[in-house]
Amino acid sequence: MALLLRTLARQGMCVCRPQGSVLSRHAAPMGTTAKEEMNKFWDKNTRLNRPMSPHISIYKWSVPMMMSITHRGTGVGLSGAISAFAIAALVLPGSYPHYLDLIHSLSVGPFLIGLTKFGIAFPVSFHTYNGIRHLYWDVGKGFKIPEVYGTGYTVIGLSVITSIAVAAFL
Repeated sequence: MALLLRTLARQGMCVCRPQGSVLSRHAAPMGTTAKEEMNKFWDKNTRLNRPMSPHISIYKWSVPMMMSITHRGTGVGLSGAISAFAIAALVLPGSYPHYLDLIHSLSVGPFLIGLTKFGIAFPVSFHTYNGIRHLYWDVGKGFKIPEVYGTGYTVIGLSVITSIAVAAFL
């Protein structure tokens, strides 16, 4: 039956055929250009006294906002660092012990070495703990504002403690 109705509709014999396509009802007329449509949009916003979209400079910074930005940043940084290390291992001459000896020959102090260890450990631990936090959210838990702030501060604290422990023990 559906095949019969479809065939009749294509041939123009069906009485129940809609007078206009659903897709073309909301489309801009073909006579306008993108520039004209953009000008109409801005004229309408000016006439209605609508503000422009807000920029991040007007928002009050909060822990969830910073956690989201930092989680994305550490993810991009870690993937970039791992990729750079892998490419360097393939391209550079010599082996890993050669470059480790080169670093030891720089004679940097223990404070700078500890700071470097912390700088490497913090993004890894932060991204890991915040990823666990996101998995907790994926099951639908922890969305109340006090819980969001509490888990945020917990992630920051655990990341700092873990990074200090890793820098001290390695």
